[in-house]
Amino acid sequence: MPDFSIGVDLGGTNLRIAAVSDEGQLLEKITLGTNLALGRNHVIDEMCDAMQRLSGKYKETGDFLGAGIGFPGLIDIATGRLRKAVNLPGFEGYAVREEIERRMKFPKNDARVVIENDGRVAALGEQWRGAARNFSNAAMLTLGTGIGGGIVLGGKIWHGMNGMAGEFGHVTLEPEGRPCGCGNRGCAEQYASASAIVRMAQEAIARGEAPTLARAAAPANELGAEALYKLAIQGDEQAGRIFRNFGRYLGLLLASLVNILNLEMFVIGGGVSSAWDAYAPSMFEELRERSVVYAATAPPDFSGSDAFGKKEEGAVAQAKNRNERKTIITRALLGSDAGLYGAARVAVLAR
Repeated sequence: MPDFSIGVDLGGTNLRIAAVSDEGQLLEKITLGTNLALGRNHVIDEMCDAMQRLSGKYKETGDFLGAGIGFPGLIDIATGRLRKAVNLPGFEGYAVREEIERRMKFPKNDARVVIENDGRVAALGEQWRGAARNFSNAAMLTLGTGIGGGIVLGGKIWHGMNGMAGEFGHVTLEPEGRPCGCGNRGCAEQYASASAIVRMAQEAIARGEAPTLARAAAPANELGAEALYKLAIQGDEQAGRIFRNFGRYLGLLLASLVNILNLEMFVIGGGVSSAWDAYAPSMFEELRERSVVYAATAPPDFSGSDAFGKKEEGAVAQAKNRNERKTIITRALLGSDAGLYGAARVAVLAR
């Protein structure tokens, strides 16, 4: 058996722990509920118990290379503390790396635990084993309740000055737009996230413009992005308009990122990525209009109707043969496992 590391994806609902070989094979995965009501000590106890079980099981046949843990929130890379953790009450300011190392009984100064932002490790996972695996430089946007993501340069996460690079969700799209929880107005999260899709539906219902959506929302008055997507592909005009608007805002965000970063690969992940065919056409239309870099480097004959389809693969292959580079924008491949692969990988890279 090969050497291995452990990747952890800690979210507000689920706690997932996996042993991953240094060659990128997922050896075993454990999924638990994140029982935040029982306090952070309980959560860390469960995490460390699972990590010890996996490391004990696989170290008999390979060397344990370390553990990476992806947390939602702002991470102080140098100290291993969570600076801001909205979805993890009680964790803000917590010396989580030090506490995990203590409970795992690692020797002092044996840096085997790496704490990272969950969006950053998902980006690394997709670059290592997913949609961007043939590219050393890539960026990923994860579209969920908010917008996360990360930038990978030379096969490593680019942290910026203190580990906060890649806060794509707080790029301003509407200067005088909707208030955001970060204190700004008009952030991308308010227009290009799952929450934004639901809000747009609720606003349309309140204006009396979406009777079909109103019926779908009754009686509990709850209508999620997945249900809206199903209505959109069934031909509901209002649901389709919501996804087209969503796509335009996402295209506006991507246009800025493409112009600034000029990377070969941009990956779209998170739950909303599954609605690709409902928003991708307007996203690509906006991209071509707003980004001079994308207009000059887009793969030819690619309409955005599929995620990295045969036509796009062929165009990219031809471009490579001509020693050209194209800007590829596609869906993630690893789903919720991207964070596990990336967290495991970041532990190896930190050695």
